[in-house]
Order: sequence, then structure tokens, then C-alpha cells
Amino acid sequence: MAHTLPPLPYAYNALEPYISSEIMTLHHTKHHQTYVNALNAAESSFQSATSPKQRIALISALKFNGGGHINHSLFWENLAPASEKGGAGGVINDGPLKKAIFEEWGSVDDFKKAFNAATLGIQGSGWGWLGADKKGKLVITTTANQDPLLDYTPLIGVDIWEHAFYLQYKNVKPDYLAAIWHVINFQEAEKRYTAAISKL
Repeated sequence: MAHTLPPLPYAYNALEPYISSEIMTLHHTKHHQTYVNALNAAESSFQSATSPKQRIALISALKFNGGGHINHSLFWENLAPASEKGGAGGVINDGPLKKAIFEEWGSVDDFKKAFNAATLGIQGSGWGWLGADKKGKLVITTTANQDPLLDYTPLIGVDIWEHAFYLQYKNVKPDYLAAIWHVINFQEAEKRYTAAISKL
């Protein structure tokens, strides 16, 4: 069954002023759609390949485009309109996730600082992540390019590819990372965390 572009759970302009409508439209309809199309093409070629050599040659395309599709599908759900617009963005309520963040970093602000520092350390393009390990412990980590987070349960992923911010923030990544917290959907992150720790 072919992969398809998931619809956004909000309008393209819903995350303004923190992420512009232009960026969201291009990011979703052009960049993510390209990953979906290329993943479908790579999977089709893999299925019709007649030799191990042909299949091996397709591995990088499957990883890159498959990761791009996985990461972006998660990313859209990671975001929500900001609280000042009546949305859930930027609001972290009392609960298991907030408690775990305080246990690990002391405060939400210190968590954000640690996350941003790690994400700014990415050389080139990649993703910053808040994940949960197999014991439920929170970790901040990064992946290069479109590599998905495989060793941890992904709770929050932030795209640090230039297509995610350049039209609005130019090359000033710290401004983009400071702004995105206003539209991070902590409620969705808590759902993922609760599901992860329920399996312990």
C-alpha cells in the first residue's frame, strides 16, 4: 500500500507568527510530499529488484525518504497553535511528562535550554529530539539528515533543516528554536510518554 501525505491537524497559517504560513505550506506540500513520493518509488523498485546488489543500492533512498516521512508525520503532530490563539501550543500541564522533565533538568526552561543547545550542535541538517528510553528516562538527543529516532520513543522532534525556518529566520537558528516552543504540542508529547511508560 502506497504511503500518502498526512493532512495537517490545523491550517497552514495556524502557527503564525512563530512559523509562517508560507513555510508551513512549502514544508508540508513540497518537502514532505517529495519524501512520500520518493519513498513509494524506492519501495516499488526494491520489490521489483532481482538481485541483492540492486536491493542494496536502494537502502540509502529507503532510509532517507522513509525517515523523512516518519519524522515529518510526527513533526506536524508535535505542533499546535499557540496558547494566545486559543491553542495548546507551548503549554505544559502538570502530569507525568512535566514531572519527568523537572526530575531530569530541574525546570522546563532549563530543559528547553539543554534541548536547544544540543540541537544547535548539529552539523548541517538534522533533528533535535526529546525521547524516552526503555526505562522511561527522558533523554535529549539528535539525528543527522532524515534519520529517524530508533533507540528511544520519540516524544518531541524539531526539524533543523533550513527548509523548516530559513524563509522566516534566515540563518539565525537560535531565533527559530526560541520561537518554536510557543507552538510545541506538549499534550501530544505527554500522550506518547504515557503510552511508553505504560509498557514498562
